Amino acid sequence: MTLESLETPCLVLDAERMERNISRLRTRLDGLGVSLRPHLKTAKSVEVARRVMTTPQGSATVSTLKEAEQFAAAGVRDMIYAVGITPSKLPRVLELRARGIDLVVVLDNVDQARAVVEASVNSGTRIPAMIEIDCDGHRSGVAPTNQILLLEIGQTLAAGAELRGVLTHAGDSYKGGGPEAQERFAEAERAAVVEAAQFLRASGLPCPVVSVGSTPTAHHALDLSGVTEVRAGVFVFFDLFMTGVGICQVDDIAMSVMATVIGHQHEKGWIITDGGWMSLSRDRGTAKQAVDQGYGLVCDIEGKLYRDIIVADANQEHGIIAVRPGSDALLPDLAVGDRVRILPNHACATGAQHDAYHVVRGTSHAVDARWSRFGGW
Repeated sequence: MTLESLETPCLVLDAERMERNISRLRTRLDGLGVSLRPHLKTAKSVEVARRVMTTPQGSATVSTLKEAEQFAAAGVRDMIYAVGITPSKLPRVLELRARGIDLVVVLDNVDQARAVVEASVNSGTRIPAMIEIDCDGHRSGVAPTNQILLLEIGQTLAAGAELRGVLTHAGDSYKGGGPEAQERFAEAERAAVVEAAQFLRASGLPCPVVSVGSTPTAHHALDLSGVTEVRAGVFVFFDLFMTGVGICQVDDIAMSVMATVIGHQHEKGWIITDGGWMSLSRDRGTAKQAVDQGYGLVCDIEGKLYRDIIVADANQEHGIIAVRPGSDALLPDLAVGDRVRILPNHACATGAQHDAYHVVRGTSHAVDARWSRFGGW
């Protein structure tokens, strides 16, 4: 199988870039003395998971119970479901735990804690839970200074479930700001979760796991004292948003969408492909960054970047390739039937549009494997 033989649009994965990205972060965290608990929400693939996890059994992070079930079926035994738990999902959590899966839930309020305790008591098994800490006001979580709420949640869990620890996510790190700003985000993330852990322990409550996680802070933290693990996910593939934040280079992006040229609008300076927003996603996250990458950067079939050529617009099944506004670049001479590869704004969103990765190595046209992906909740 070769790139020329694939139906388009389809998802292409450069295994060489992926392996380099994984090695880069793992080496960095080894130097800081913490373990990596990869977030598999971007990958949604057993084959990718096997290459990023330390062992086939885990540990891992997931964002849906569908992910937990799929990875459990593949042998993963240690997972954090890192989205606030709802009572209606606890039966599925218990089903997984009954199969020997150490699945941990996350919460940030007493109502959730009471629901976890009730489900634990009714099932005769203590469900482990982690308290989400708000380190920057970006999303969910308990402020580390809100000791009354921390204590109430912790004591509620201890009465009938299991308090496994605390975790946080530095959402502010996605604002960018350069290396010094990222170092500050990383330290704020670490300080917040360690402060919460120290308070819980001083209150006589257990807190064995102290978990932080975002791809930007994972690559910029200088000190992870008091932290036991780091969660990150998009680093496996990277994307244009991460490039805009300054976490990677364009040449690090391992995922692309291959599309075929289906026509031209010469008077408008357009090349039309079959890669619309159904294959690329509608994510336009780079529009708010210093460089707007449209719906993606355009490469040739081997993954070599065309200078200043972007997917300027997209309809459901049509992509419009054009020269970046203000550039003196020339539109590539592409005939109907020629193929291009498009680097995505957001690997998670683009990946979610596809059911498989077509795996290549470097500039080779040979497709070494087809790795299945899954979706759903």
